[in-house]
Amino acid sequence: MNGVDLAWLPALAYGAGPAKRERGGMHYGVMIFPTDLTIQPVDLAVAAEERGFESLWFPEHSHIPASRATPWGGRNNARPLPAEYWRSHDQMIALAAAAAVTTRLRLGTGITLLAQRDPIWFAKEVASLDTISNGRFILGVGYGWNKEEMAQHGVVYRERRAVLREKVLAMKRIWMEEEWSFRGEHIRLEPSWAWPKPVQQPHPPIILGAGAGPKAMAHVAEFCDGWMPIGGRHDVGKAMRLLEEACTAVGRDPAEIELTYFYTKPDRAFIDALGEQGFARVIFKLGHQDGAMPAAEVMEQLDDLTTLIE
Repeated sequence: MNGVDLAWLPALAYGAGPAKRERGGMHYGVMIFPTDLTIQPVDLAVAAEERGFESLWFPEHSHIPASRATPWGGRNNARPLPAEYWRSHDQMIALAAAAAVTTRLRLGTGITLLAQRDPIWFAKEVASLDTISNGRFILGVGYGWNKEEMAQHGVVYRERRAVLREKVLAMKRIWMEEEWSFRGEHIRLEPSWAWPKPVQQPHPPIILGAGAGPKAMAHVAEFCDGWMPIGGRHDVGKAMRLLEEACTAVGRDPAEIELTYFYTKPDRAFIDALGEQGFARVIFKLGHQDGAMPAAEVMEQLDDLTTLIE
């Protein structure tokens, strides 16, 4: 498919699968842009675990070019881009710090801009974090929208989806094989060795954070363990139909795909409706878009959400 030999993957191996659900069948997570001006990752991780949240998620942007040629999200007439996009810590370092002070909290990337990352280095980072956290890592990946940011990483915007696909497939080989190699249209890796391997077998769950289009759903069905839309942007019913069609096309059961709702509205009726539609996890956003909310105010938000989920 698309110039990549997939015969090596036994039944196209997927991740470790969803953790046991809590609180009435729904997982509850929180995310924040962990900037230098708000609550720090260690403090938030401890507080989230103490309050019974299942997971903590950090997004990423390596930088934001000052030209600001691409509007926020790639959408016309978008509002000015918030400062939190260029003030955030490195997500993997922040999650590693969170792993060191927690024992149950799952740690997710929401999302990693995988097309912009080196697949060999990043596969090692994922495996290391999964090992250090004793199998608590969830890998959320996304295509990205900032054309000038991608360009500075050498990524052609129109090729970003294909590049992400090949990097996921290449990383699966690195995680699953003692001696691995990969040859695609965009990625070519010579026979090599790399350890550690992830604790979760065959690898941590991979969730695609993307829209509900047919291309994204085809990628979810082909090489992901879950789908994660951003709240309020997508027709969930249409997305479920597209996902079912994509899974059928590759001989996969749609029930295997774990559904996570990102930027969830903190409303009980809305959350219950998502559960009825098959979503297994909701993620609430913390902080303020300027990335400068005082830590005490973030804690108040967290306490309000704790009351909601209880």
